[in-house]
Amino acid sequence: MRWLLHWILNAAVLLLVSHLVEGFQVSGFLSALFAVVIIGFFNATLGLLLKFITLPLGILTFGLFFLVINAIVLWFSSKFVPGFAVTSFRAAFLGALALALVQILIGILGSDRRSS
Repeated sequence: MRWLLHWILNAAVLLLVSHLVEGFQVSGFLSALFAVVIIGFFNATLGLLLKFITLPLGILTFGLFFLVINAIVLWFSSKFVPGFAVTSFRAAFLGALALALVQILIGILGSDRRSS
């Protein structure tokens, strides 16, 4: 049941980011739900492979290069999801950055609630 909440929350975050980043578009909640599944799949396969191959570069940049890989995964995922579009690499990078920041914030807020 927790995965369902996580899935819905990630779709809501994707919709929020689409309002914040120009060139990062999600047409609706259903598209966001589907996009989250596809992004997760590509992140677990292609993203993991790319992160492993570029691990030395990731270490050299203190992990910041992994944002580039996340942007590539977002851009690639947008090609497979109707209603989800990333128009440029800049939009993909800013979207990846915004998604990472919101996920960190949700993680911090969630960890405070669990420790109480």
